[in-house]
Amino acid sequence: MRLFDPHIHMTSRTTDDYQAMYTAGVRAVVEPAFWLGQPRTSPASFLDYFDALLGWEPFRAAQYGIAHHCTLALNPKEANDPRCVPVLDELPRYLVKDNVVAVGEIGYDSMTPAEDTALAAQLQLAADHGLPALVHTPHRDKLAGLRRTLDVVRESALPMDRVLIDHLNETTVKEAKDSGCWLGFSVYPDTKMDEDRMVAILKEHGPERVLVNSAADWGKSDPLKTRKVADLMLAEGFTDDDVDRVLWRNPVAFYGLSGRLALDVPAPRDTHEGNSIQRGAPKDAPGPAAVPAAEA
Repeated sequence: MRLFDPHIHMTSRTTDDYQAMYTAGVRAVVEPAFWLGQPRTSPASFLDYFDALLGWEPFRAAQYGIAHHCTLALNPKEANDPRCVPVLDELPRYLVKDNVVAVGEIGYDSMTPAEDTALAAQLQLAADHGLPALVHTPHRDKLAGLRRTLDVVRESALPMDRVLIDHLNETTVKEAKDSGCWLGFSVYPDTKMDEDRMVAILKEHGPERVLVNSAADWGKSDPLKTRKVADLMLAEGFTDDDVDRVLWRNPVAFYGLSGRLALDVPAPRDTHEGNSIQRGAPKDAPGPAAVPAAEA
């Protein structure tokens, strides 16, 4: 079984999680930019974070046979902080990087005017750079948040079929599906969706344009939720092809819209004197052979 977690915050996870994910069948992830658990105080902290998502995390993931890409943005929560907003001026030089497969997470947290402005600006950046967009719907007033989100997307230069609306649930899935956007669901131990609710939605609405993720952030979360959804799908009568569609082919298709998705993983080098993680190779070291990913 091959699995693609299309929204997981590996910055907040350990190398043990990477190992467990690989054992469970995860071969690719996308890590969206999000907040750090405490307020940033300047755009400079975003830039260091973006550099880590483009360099360190793909390197760390590759040690465990997992292809890592990212989405970059000013997240909705910090769009309300004037200290952070200037990062919008820095984003264009990052959005041209090969490993960036979408603009995100963008969208709403508290549905403020500042969030309106940041969402519209970043949808335009996505259109300008030929990238799809990953849109976060608020955790409160979800249906109102979805409708406000869709209104802004419709007014933007980005086509609806290049937008992934995430954190959906039973109250928002139908309107999101009718909009023509891709549908994202975050599966958590206690909050958001769980496996049973996710499979019930798949039974009612089908697997078309559906992406299932674990998000796995700073709080109580589980980076193996994609595998648990896959196992329950099979137990509830879905076919292997259905599972592969939802948990591999759909995320490949969506992020493939960027033209930058690369699923081969460099073979890990030997560690030095028992160190648990590589620190990088000398400039004159031969390049590793690629480990092919499962066929997309």
